[in-house]
Amino acid sequence: MDSAAIDRFDTSRFEAGRNRLASLAYRLLGSAADAEDAVQDAFLHWQAADRQRIAVPEAWLTKVVTNLCLDRLRSARARRERTVGAWLPEPLLDGDPMLGPADTFEQRESVSLAVLTLMERLSPVERAVYVLREAFSHSHAEIAGILDITESASQQHLHRARRRITAARRGGGEADPASARRIVEEFLAAASSGRTERLVALLTDDATAISDSNGAGPAKTLLRYDTPQRVAAMARAGFRPTPAKRRLVGGTPAIHYASVNGAPAILFVIGDQVIGAVTFDITGGRIATMRGIGVPTRLVRLTETWQQHERDTPLVAQW
Repeated sequence: MDSAAIDRFDTSRFEAGRNRLASLAYRLLGSAADAEDAVQDAFLHWQAADRQRIAVPEAWLTKVVTNLCLDRLRSARARRERTVGAWLPEPLLDGDPMLGPADTFEQRESVSLAVLTLMERLSPVERAVYVLREAFSHSHAEIAGILDITESASQQHLHRARRRITAARRGGGEADPASARRIVEEFLAAASSGRTERLVALLTDDATAISDSNGAGPAKTLLRYDTPQRVAAMARAGFRPTPAKRRLVGGTPAIHYASVNGAPAILFVIGDQVIGAVTFDITGGRIATMRGIGVPTRLVRLTETWQQHERDTPLVAQW
């Protein structure tokens, strides 16, 4: 086999594992754009390596991608962006290969917006151990080799990560899809009509809402609402359509129901462009957490996937 044929063969081996590498990077970074960059950097490492000396390409590439992501998490830029409270995980439409693997509850939970947010409380190494173990079922011996730590240290990092995430996690398990949709539809109807009492009744007693305010807030900080009454007031004000809001978003959106990172969501869509997403965490038949994402750069991949998605009838044809 000549060198050109070898390069084509090795490139095809890398491409065969690209989705797995991207899903690993997304879980570690919480950003599809950053995950794609990390995987592309790994490809450059792969091209530059003496590939004849790589016994197990999948293991080698897993180590490279993991450590590239750790470098990004440890960078001054990442620490600055994530500590000022201006960061939410990038939402992805269900069916996006970057969300895989999704065979087990632990795998699906590890890519939920709730857990991706909670993982911000972990150190980079704890985050890597948690993802490699929970989402990709690597043994502690394999994780030790990937991260250049001992098996004992891997076990300790996993124990701390699980404890921190469990302590902060808010109830629940996986909501029944039909019930989740009904709750979201009731919430949208109550918010659009300004029925505050009904809104409060749909929320848990410790309900919270977080919004990136389209990145327009001071220093691009997140907006937070931390009581059912404040969440209901925000929803009543935010979801009621007005001519001023339509001018602000550049048209009259349709509102579609969707599943985003495994959770019920509504998407505001103009033409084939998603201009906003609101996701819902549902516990015990009520809404525990809402997350609003409107920064255009955080909706690029979701929009690309949406454009390939088979559309159903919108909940609201003209908002």
